[in-house]
Amino acid sequence: MHSETRAPLALKLSAAAGLVFLLAPIALIFLYAFSTEEKSFQWPPPGFTLKWLGVTLGRGDVWEALGLSVKVAAISTAIALIMGTLTAAAVARSRFFGRETISLLVILPIALPGIITGISLRSAFALLEIPFSTWTIVLGHATFCIVIVYNNAVARFRRQNAALIDAAMDLGADGLQTFRLVILPNIATALLAGGMLAFALSFDEVIVTTFTAGQQTTLPIWMLEELVRPRQRPVTNVVAMAVVLVTVIPIVAAYYLTRDGESTAGAEK
Repeated sequence: MHSETRAPLALKLSAAAGLVFLLAPIALIFLYAFSTEEKSFQWPPPGFTLKWLGVTLGRGDVWEALGLSVKVAAISTAIALIMGTLTAAAVARSRFFGRETISLLVILPIALPGIITGISLRSAFALLEIPFSTWTIVLGHATFCIVIVYNNAVARFRRQNAALIDAAMDLGADGLQTFRLVILPNIATALLAGGMLAFALSFDEVIVTTFTAGQQTTLPIWMLEELVRPRQRPVTNVVAMAVVLVTVIPIVAAYYLTRDGESTAGAEK
């Protein structure tokens, strides 16, 4: 047995400093969400209050922006789950000319800067005379949500034992039964994790949304406008705090769902 090697003190201090650097701004958001000062950011805050929670709940514009963000994220995630899974199945389970090129094209949208994607989509919508609506935002978000689901699904497909599918077919299962009883149980956690990550990414997306939303306002866009022309700064911080919680929860859940992904059912046979 090998004894565990302890990390040097300098490495521990460096890791701690890195975490503080990353998390301190987020902690400030939570702190200022309860500040009694509503027009500026003072340090230290002059006092603390819970009234901004009630004020935020009473703001109709916040609820409208939240509803649009949830709607867009949900539809984009559903599209990504279908198209990302089908594309991953084709790339991982089949061999055909141009397979690697297709794989590269699928992941390209998330590799490109968001502003490039946004400008290209806006130009395409203008060329096709498509009016800006919820669906233009959904199409914009689906371009990168598909990549998230695809990456999760294709990795799981490649680890899946092809002999299980062949055995199911030999035993008389049709394509739908094989998918439902053999393939889906093996890729379910990967799809769930990919779906949650896609939802989180869509929910707090700003750049592509700016180019595809028109006059509509998602929650991140609402936050950006409030920072430029603030009405009540603590309300913006309360909303930011809620966004942090909404996005962190699915990311953490996705991590725990996929960290044991190597143990695919039937892989040892």
